[in-house]
Amino acid sequence: MRISNLFAACILLAAVVSCKRTETTLQANAPQSVEGVVPKSVINAQVYEILKKTGGFDWKMVNDNVVWSALVQSDSILSVGYQPDGTADISKQLDRIDVNSSAWTAARQQVLNIILENEQGKGNKLEKSPVTYQSAKLPVLYVKASRLATVKALRASKMVRYAEPVGYGRNMQVAPASSGAASGTSILTFGCDSNLPKSTLVPGVDYTTITPNAKQSWNYSIHNIPQAWTQSTGSGVKIMLIDTGVSPDQANLGSAFNQGASSGRTITKVATWPGGTPADVCGHGTKMAGVIASPRGVNGASAGIAYNSNLIAVHAAENVVIMSTESVQGVGDAYVLGADDANVKIISMSMGSLFSFGHITDGIQYAYSKGKLMFCAAGTTNSTIGPWLGVIYPATMPEVQAVTGVRDNFTTPCEDCHFGREVAFTIVMEKSTTGVNPLTTAYTGDAPNTVGGSSVATASCAAIAALVWSKYPSYPRDSIVARMQRAGSNYPLKNGQLGWGVVDAQKAVGN
Repeated sequence: MRISNLFAACILLAAVVSCKRTETTLQANAPQSVEGVVPKSVINAQVYEILKKTGGFDWKMVNDNVVWSALVQSDSILSVGYQPDGTADISKQLDRIDVNSSAWTAARQQVLNIILENEQGKGNKLEKSPVTYQSAKLPVLYVKASRLATVKALRASKMVRYAEPVGYGRNMQVAPASSGAASGTSILTFGCDSNLPKSTLVPGVDYTTITPNAKQSWNYSIHNIPQAWTQSTGSGVKIMLIDTGVSPDQANLGSAFNQGASSGRTITKVATWPGGTPADVCGHGTKMAGVIASPRGVNGASAGIAYNSNLIAVHAAENVVIMSTESVQGVGDAYVLGADDANVKIISMSMGSLFSFGHITDGIQYAYSKGKLMFCAAGTTNSTIGPWLGVIYPATMPEVQAVTGVRDNFTTPCEDCHFGREVAFTIVMEKSTTGVNPLTTAYTGDAPNTVGGSSVATASCAAIAALVWSKYPSYPRDSIVARMQRAGSNYPLKNGQLGWGVVDAQKAVGN
């Protein structure tokens, strides 16, 4: 994990300065007294300091008062993972738990009783249940809470695996505000744009026209994807994309999904974002879907890598950075949805967070137990934060394959890409000479846009995996990963920052 001395000094300054002032803004349902509330500036500085030291942040790393302070200065929603008292580690058996069985129902009620007793206090009674969400498959529920006593009681209970203020991330910035004007930028500003067509693309340089009349992105030949296509185009493999949805105005990801060389496949659009629709209001999900499975068609649009694969596009979050309660719920539910679909083999998510979230971790472990091959972006922010932060959650989890992007020299990380020891694979995402990124599908129409960063590297790697699994449909997940590892430019030695290296799709598909 790398960080500049200047940034480290800024963190220290932020902590010192902010301790001398009082921030009193609380949610309406928070306690009236602000005594003991840790200011947001101090919490943020502490988060970054822990990230610097450990490479990740979990609310278990801070004390009860910090957790409570984060809770009451956000939306007051706690995500609570529960279990019967005396239960051993459940991370590898989440798919075998029946949360509606008597033991798990009793445990859930006991945890809820802890919350009710502490939230009501002496002589008070809650007007309605504090539960705002309850997973149908995972032992997790969300509750509205505001008392320090509640946080303390939950974190002390052997029936509670985690108790996290899931909505606090909206308060995070690129770095503590005292480190400069740019550092005061919200983390939530990254990732979304209008996804308009790129008018400056050069035929024969930035793309090649291929039959019947589609555009092949310049980086496909570097990965020997056209050669791999002679043996596999992703037919019979279903990929789930967990992202910000898909544009309803993009016919190539809708009514024209089957055209030209793409036929006999399906695209399904769903929303796990609470109260949302499948529509992409960010632009990011449409780009990722295009890279994975846009048709090799007749209308001049950019062809996806697995142009004969089936696709489920999930609107699970409002932004590339997972920082809101709604996004955590949406992503956690999406992994369960993909896990329970026997036809889904691959799950790709080009989103991530500075925080770890118990609900999402549960969802990923649940899907892993069901044999899903999962790819996650090594980083989803920009060059301001990527170089010092390294690989971010959930790409840090051992159950997923972390992916990043490099320039066409195979060794230099692209501008918006994170890297580190957790990286498994790399994809060429940027031209060293012009900075042009790979082609993808725009919000509407057939003229392509371009997209870069670890995000599209992840989608590309998932699509290459679909080519491999289509060729070897009886192989288990680990065999597909092994073929991709052997096809990496760094094999047989895994690089400490860039993993197995740039994947050769032709070699991965093999003969």
